[in-house]
Amino acid sequence: MNRFRIRASAVTSGLAACGLVAAVTLTGCSAGQQSQTSVQEPAVNGTSATVNNIALRNVHIQAAQTSDELRPGQNVDLVFAAINQSPDVSDTLIGITSEIGPVTVSGNTTIPADGTLFVGTPDVQQTVSALKAVEAAEAATATVALTKPISNGLTYTFTFNFARAGQTTITVSVSAGVDAPRQEQGAAAEPRGHP
Repeated sequence: MNRFRIRASAVTSGLAACGLVAAVTLTGCSAGQQSQTSVQEPAVNGTSATVNNIALRNVHIQAAQTSDELRPGQNVDLVFAAINQSPDVSDTLIGITSEIGPVTVSGNTTIPADGTLFVGTPDVQQTVSALKAVEAAEAATATVALTKPISNGLTYTFTFNFARAGQTTITVSVSAGVDAPRQEQGAAAEPRGHP
């Protein structure tokens, strides 16, 4: 046998073995239920939590921050949806407490069986009116009177208390207001995009 053919055959076999090991190793990185894509998070600003039959979704403080922080004495809106997953038992939001100030909840806080309570700004009323055509829904507002400064990028503790479901404590972030303007830096800011 030719000496070069033996060497070429050994090199080819070695490369094939390395390729097989690499393929098995890389495949193993994403195998199982602990891969990075096994859990998907919702594309919303807020926090989610569940306490018994009540699911809290998109919980966030809605406020336009125009300086370093939102200062004590200001009022900010707490926005969220509370979904009652019980098919036959209604629940009621009794109250909300926070480390950053007292929370005042106004409106009907009953969460209908298999229905939703939307808490937020007045534009929520329009959403609820449309939703009532297909499912049980209520609307309320929640305002936090700040006793401590708050800022974007930080989270703050809120405790939700329900008549039947009980109590849950979650951390809530600050989200820009609904119509928060985007501000360009510098005097020479020009519109971007295609002409």
